[in-house]
Amino acid sequence: MTRLHYKLSAAMLAIVFLLGAAFYQIDRYSVRMYYEELSQRLNSSLAMYVVNAEPLISGGEVNHEALSEIANRAMVINPTAEIYLLAPGGAILGHAFPPEEIGVEHIDVGPIRDLLSVSRPLPIKGVDPRNPGTRKIFSAFPVVDPDAANGTAGYLYVVLGGSQYEAVAAQVSGSDKQRMVTAGIVLLMLAAFVAGTLLFSFLTRRLRKLTTDVAEFTDPHVDANNPIDGVGQPRDEIDQLRNACHYMATTIQQQMSSLQENDRLRRELITNISHDLRTPLATMQGYIETLIIKDEALDAVTRQQYLDTACKHAAHLGKLIQGLFELAMLDSGNATPVFEEFSLTELIHDVVQEFRLQADEAQVSLQIDPPGEPVSAYADISLMQRVLENLVGNALRYTPKGGKVSISVRPSSAAVGVSVADTGAGISEEALPHIFDRFYRENPETGEDSDSTGLGLAIAKRILELHGSEIRVTSEEQLGTRFDFDLPLQARAA
Repeated sequence: MTRLHYKLSAAMLAIVFLLGAAFYQIDRYSVRMYYEELSQRLNSSLAMYVVNAEPLISGGEVNHEALSEIANRAMVINPTAEIYLLAPGGAILGHAFPPEEIGVEHIDVGPIRDLLSVSRPLPIKGVDPRNPGTRKIFSAFPVVDPDAANGTAGYLYVVLGGSQYEAVAAQVSGSDKQRMVTAGIVLLMLAAFVAGTLLFSFLTRRLRKLTTDVAEFTDPHVDANNPIDGVGQPRDEIDQLRNACHYMATTIQQQMSSLQENDRLRRELITNISHDLRTPLATMQGYIETLIIKDEALDAVTRQQYLDTACKHAAHLGKLIQGLFELAMLDSGNATPVFEEFSLTELIHDVVQEFRLQADEAQVSLQIDPPGEPVSAYADISLMQRVLENLVGNALRYTPKGGKVSISVRPSSAAVGVSVADTGAGISEEALPHIFDRFYRENPETGEDSDSTGLGLAIAKRILELHGSEIRVTSEEQLGTRFDFDLPLQARAA
């Protein structure tokens, strides 16, 4: 019943049931009123015929024998008639029933006068002496005492639809015909429910399709049946569509925020690229123009110095362009790591050998703290080599003479931790949140003369994200910096 067409069908069934019950009651009431008016009109002269048959009051005395005989004959002809003789004020003077069956001694004569004077429309109902709690149609006529001078001596009061009628009516109410009518109404309501279910299912299918389309537009994996804040569990297609629209609006807002952030990063990147490309290009151009203008005036040593400087900045420009290209490939989603199991210990030794000469020239101790036995990892070996090269190169660059750079591994049951630590100047607390930003340097004025591109840490962070790992940094000024990340020992379950 959580589907909208089921709810609509149930609502229609309830409406049909209420309308059917109301119609049934109205029909029964109208039929009863029709029958009572018709019966009262047909029997309006019944009391008159009884009164004219024999004198019922003579000399102020009630002729009980005549009343009993006439009542019996009348009940044989019309079993629903019950005859009573009333005084002008309404007191019951005589009847043909056992005294214990009569529940009242006095009857209101107002309805009798209304009937005789035709002062209001039929049916007109009066009290039933055998059942005082109910009012029934009746026939009445004035009784005249032939021995009296004038005036009405009383009334003959004939109740139509007495106890015998009620007993027969109760038997008929439980008859097969009545059960057939009830069964017919139930079948009609069930047929209306089934027809309504099919009809509303047909009418709401486009709403369900719209909900599915909105959900798929937002995210094919989003389930519109999931509750959202302030709404709770969806109850039908309307709530599901509301959820889908909520998810769509949230997704659009996130996409807009992402676009705005990307636009900001794009402008910032262009600014940084322009600055970082301008410096080596301007330097190269200046030295080359000097060589062209003063070619013959320069001695061999000076010319070689100019050429070395131009070459150095050309190499720096090449590294910068290569780093930009590499980072763009990582961000584009086209770079897919090739996972394989390899010896992490051997890779670290290779990287150390690669930077050994640079460390010796900088008079920095570069050492390995390996475990007691070789350790393997499950990752892309070439990308891991790039991460280690960036971290080690960055550590050597900012470690002063006499300092130390160390690489260590910490194997565990499911992963191996890798650390690159140095004893350099450290990173300030304000700069820590930005060190993985592209082109960020804490001291840019000292970075122009170095071969740093400002992209090494950003590239390392992106590579580790592709491996499902996170790089962590801890640093204290004047004490050094430490970078940590984890690699799986074996393939993770998909």
